Amino acid sequence: MTDSPLARWERYNGGVLAAASLLYLTSYAILVLGHGLPAAVRDLCLAVTFASWAVFALDYAVRHRLSGERWRRFVRTHWLDTVVLVLPLLRPVRIVQAYERVQAHHDGPRLALHARVITYAGVSVTLLGFAGSLALYQQEHAAAGADIVSYGDAVWFTCTTLSTVGYGDLAPVTALGRLIAVGVMACGLALLGAVTGTFSSWLLQVFAREGERPPGNSPGASGPAD
Repeated sequence: MTDSPLARWERYNGGVLAAASLLYLTSYAILVLGHGLPAAVRDLCLAVTFASWAVFALDYAVRHRLSGERWRRFVRTHWLDTVVLVLPLLRPVRIVQAYERVQAHHDGPRLALHARVITYAGVSVTLLGFAGSLALYQQEHAAAGADIVSYGDAVWFTCTTLSTVGYGDLAPVTALGRLIAVGVMACGLALLGAVTGTFSSWLLQVFAREGERPPGNSPGASGPAD
């Protein structure tokens, strides 16, 4: 079957998108953590950051053009791409998304679906945690009455939030910092749900292959006693 122009574009630009995502994350990290950087280095990092966003915007526009869809339908059916284009915090997700697109068109062996979901969720948590902690630290460390005053504090808060533990010992005080925290919470819940559901499905398949019933599904425990 002949690939459509959109499928060919998505297959061949996956590496470019992944590279742009890594460049964005690297330049953003240098800008946030590199206190006292020379002006030339800061200008270079800013240029790389905006250039990576331009790559995402160009890819978004080209894929809309190749899809032949109206803008409203395209935005609705490609909502993740739209969100990633608008919210810098989620741009590292494009690394995983671009890799999956390339692998989907590759003829070589791939991991099982369960393994791919867990692997991609783990990579996404790592990338989102790093990006989220950078954004949180940038907004919070200089705010009046801030709890998150070091990058270590930001990493700790992001880890406890993504894992849905939420110790409550640290909390953002700025409006944008709280908005970032809400986004991290949502990502943590979504990824945790994906991993939990996938692992449960895998366990049920293992029980089925071995001819055993999962715990609690024995014939004698199927209903209440008469």
